[in-house]
Amino acid sequence: MRVVSVIGDGRAPEGSSLYETAYQAGKLIAEKGYILVTGGLFGVMEGASKGAKEGGGITVGILPHYDTVSNPYVDIKIPTGLGHARNVLVVSSASSVVVAIGGSFGTLSEIGHALKLGKKVVAFRSWDLGEFKNYESPNEFINCLNSVL
Repeated sequence: MRVVSVIGDGRAPEGSSLYETAYQAGKLIAEKGYILVTGGLFGVMEGASKGAKEGGGITVGILPHYDTVSNPYVDIKIPTGLGHARNVLVVSSASSVVVAIGGSFGTLSEIGHALKLGKKVVAFRSWDLGEFKNYESPNEFINCLNSVL
């Protein structure tokens, strides 16, 4: 089973550059035959899930709470009750690639865990830690992701 995790800004509104780039990434991930894993909520997670669904893929949401509240594009909902601690589960679920799009401290923690676990991080307007390329151009980012998958 090939899995890609997408992490990022949970507040990115539909129509924003972050949301639209997440949508494109999710669609590409599904078209390449990967299962998409996110934190299951909104913003980047929703954009990627929506793109994956429209690309014919399967989406998994590893949720921070005990209930199954998620974005409407999540097929498999995993309620954890772990809050932000579920970030480790989101990134450890990836076969080898974690995609970071925007984000704040939750995304930073996920990037740290991904790097510690030896996952490749591909980023768009996210944390610039010098450990991976952080793209500013949506087209360059999607082209890179296409070559990595």
